[in-house]
Amino acid sequence: MGLKAAAMEEHRVSTRRRTLKEGKAILTDSTVMDCRIRDLSEGGARLEFGGLTNLPKDFRLLIVSSNTVFPVSLAWQRGQEVGVYFTGSEEAAPARKV
Repeated sequence: MGLKAAAMEEHRVSTRRRTLKEGKAILTDSTVMDCRIRDLSEGGARLEFGGLTNLPKDFRLLIVSSNTVFPVSLAWQRGQEVGVYFTGSEEAAPARKV
């Protein structure tokens, strides 16, 4: 493996699957931001926001299609894209509309 290939090697534990799902970053009980889930794995996700955003280290991610919420932590941010890793188990979303 060349030096460039080694530098670009993936550090994920689980395989990433490309997707295009609607998501919502739940920052507080009253602050929610729309996002797109671009990649998804057992350990985390790559999110895309409509503009630059300042996210807290820890928040919750709602996957709209499955109506599930995951606690997540920010792993990296590059412009409008954000990588998060799951920090707990999925839960059913609350009955109220987010």
